[in-house]
Amino acid sequence: MVNKAWKIIPRPVLETVLHNHAQRHRVPQPLIVHGPRGVGKTTLVLERLLPEWNKGPHITGYVDLAQSVKDHHPDHNSSYPWTSWSNCPPPSLTNLRTQLELCLESMAEKAVRLGTISSQQIFTTLNKWHSLNTALRRIIESNKSSSNAVSDKVSTSALWDRALFALSARWNAAEIDRVMGLGEKGKAVSMEEASYFREAMVGLRLAKEVIKVQQGWRANAVAHLNRSGGYSRSLANSATDWPCLLLELLSQAAEIGFFQPKLIINNIDVLRHAILTDDSTVCASMYHDSLLWRIIALGVNERCLPVVLVTSDSYYSYQAYLDFGFPDIFISRETFGWTPQEATLHMVTDYFSHSELAVIADVLGPNPRHLFELYALKQSNYYQKVMEDSGSTFEDIIDAYLSYLQITVVNPAMDKALKLLEKFAVDARSGRIPEDRLRFGAPWRHPPRIDNPTLCSEWTKLQLIDFVQSLVNAEFGFNYLADCSLEILDDPSAVALVEVGLLYAQRDPSFIRPISLGIQRCLVRWLVQERMQMSFQQSFWYLWHRIIRGRSYRHLLLQKGYNYR
Repeated sequence: MVNKAWKIIPRPVLETVLHNHAQRHRVPQPLIVHGPRGVGKTTLVLERLLPEWNKGPHITGYVDLAQSVKDHHPDHNSSYPWTSWSNCPPPSLTNLRTQLELCLESMAEKAVRLGTISSQQIFTTLNKWHSLNTALRRIIESNKSSSNAVSDKVSTSALWDRALFALSARWNAAEIDRVMGLGEKGKAVSMEEASYFREAMVGLRLAKEVIKVQQGWRANAVAHLNRSGGYSRSLANSATDWPCLLLELLSQAAEIGFFQPKLIINNIDVLRHAILTDDSTVCASMYHDSLLWRIIALGVNERCLPVVLVTSDSYYSYQAYLDFGFPDIFISRETFGWTPQEATLHMVTDYFSHSELAVIADVLGPNPRHLFELYALKQSNYYQKVMEDSGSTFEDIIDAYLSYLQITVVNPAMDKALKLLEKFAVDARSGRIPEDRLRFGAPWRHPPRIDNPTLCSEWTKLQLIDFVQSLVNAEFGFNYLADCSLEILDDPSAVALVEVGLLYAQRDPSFIRPISLGIQRCLVRWLVQERMQMSFQQSFWYLWHRIIRGRSYRHLLLQKGYNYR
């Protein structure tokens, strides 16, 4: 019995899918590009597609939500983490929200400069979803230059025109021209065109002011919601009103051959784990869900500009489709990096010899990030010192790299997984875990019944060791949809290892497996190390647990005749 191959979508095929999605000016569904870490998703988007998607009529907004994580981002001379972003210090939701809004605002200003978004269009779209009268009156009355009272019989469109005039007085023509670039050399426009552009630009600012005023009215309700931990769809939608209005305006303005906007949100999973530092908006998970719901609704009802979500989080490979309604709610494209043949084509002979690459493929797998990190190690002074020693071989470098992964990646992630299991034990003891998840026969059904940190720590360590042992017995791959075997998703150990990013729950085929062969070997090392450190009593308890309550996922073995390397 050998492992089944993870279904490989070669880069040219994935690139074609992305190009086809992007060439359409409006689409019914957002596209999710997902796959394990280190397979080149960001590299593909940034280096190969983004330059092409900003030529001619195409304009692409790129938002990397992980940019705020300074300790783990290339923009801050760091590198992406091997495990999940949830293991890193979470960024502020306010920063992520501002980052997304600034990107969309810059795209909307580009559309205004091209004449595809007008003030009347902004008013019509805003008036479709919002009651504007009271907010417009508030804005007009707050303007010091407005001396006359506003009659109650004035229409909404007349209020919009008065508010535009009031805002234009505060934002003088020179400032508008500077933002619009109307005074730039070689850009001559008529007075009528300049007036049209200025009115549209002021209309964008006015729409933002209206939404800001309406959000201010809900401030107390949002603060109460954050304190109580409840859910409100209307408050969640109010938090995403501004970015979703901009998305709708840009989608309406899209025109083949003239203005074709696209939006790429990289590391969308960071948004789910952001922290709330104030009560200016709802919690991160609610904001994330509202944003995706409204993008989906816009696409289904009226068609939306192409939105590409890039992520390494397993949540988006399967669970997101259930949470958001049905399996086809998103367009899904999974990628798993290079096959050994593709790795040979890219890495030999410029980086490694055939014999070296054969060793790497056998020990680490053809994961692109493993290959490039190993090449960086090969170029270092450490490599030269090791190879100068008599009897040293390239395998010693591989072993040093595995030790680096073990110490800096896998062991800290396993510690985080143990904390998640401890939280599960506390929740189970306090009755916050549903009874059907603690059904008869479940290995995790009997956490310590008393509040004893030592017992809880021993129990969680036992659960994790038992799960990793069952993973080894199942040849490092569970088919969680085989025979409708979704009970594995109830296993807190499986959920914890997926959440910390060491395991990946892919969608097609439906396997839970280590994110790479190198990480798989480190998991085995962790298991061996923990077994060796057990006392006699702990060993006896572990053997009793394996015999009486231990996990057995042999029925979820990967099918015969496949190999994922």
